[in-house]
Amino acid sequence: MEKKEGFMQELIKVMGNDIFTDSKIIAEGTGNRHKNVKELIQKYENDIKEFGTLSVLNGESTGGRPIELFLLNEEQATFVITLLRNSKKVVEFKKELVRQFYQMRKFILEKQSKEWQETRKTGKLIRKEETDTIQRLIEYAKEQGSEHTDKLYLVYSKLANSMVGISSRDKATIIQLNNLSMMEHIILCVIDMGILTGRHYKEIYQDCKQRVQMVKDLAFLEQVIELPNRIAKG
Repeated sequence: MEKKEGFMQELIKVMGNDIFTDSKIIAEGTGNRHKNVKELIQKYENDIKEFGTLSVLNGESTGGRPIELFLLNEEQATFVITLLRNSKKVVEFKKELVRQFYQMRKFILEKQSKEWQETRKTGKLIRKEETDTIQRLIEYAKEQGSEHTDKLYLVYSKLANSMVGISSRDKATIIQLNNLSMMEHIILCVIDMGILTGRHYKEIYQDCKQRVQMVKDLAFLEQVIELPNRIAKG
């Protein structure tokens, strides 16, 4: 997702087919102590429960210590933030939270569409071709003395994903899936050509990186807004 200044983390979680935020995210985003936000939620607990079950989760603090979090659905979170005293930081957080809820809700609907499913299916076929090509690269790199060929799948996956601004294809929009397929096709072609011409495996990666970056710049892919990465599987 396009990061706004002051909001480096994603604010929304996906669990099943619903979307949530939590008390810790609200506290950090509004500049309040988590303890105070929790007390506010407890004070208005009955009102909040009118919008759904109020769930409690175990999370981690910045220091890695376990803490108790309140999980809030879209309606509950909207109600809670109306209870907070407005400041410039609070208003900016409220706007960003609403924006991310809307964006993720839109994505969930898109992901359920036939078009998304078909695009995802087509992308898997191209990914299979790329995987086969990387397997050839692995054997090629071993012959050149590489001792870390097991990392090549991850390295090239991260390269393709980074060019379209996603962390995984399951979190991508239809446009991003199509862009990802294009990037993966470019990568497999560059790898094949590199092996054919006897390039060193490290040079092949740099060739891939240079080519996909060029395509990204030409196609203005940086203008495509990424969806939230902070997704928990339900």
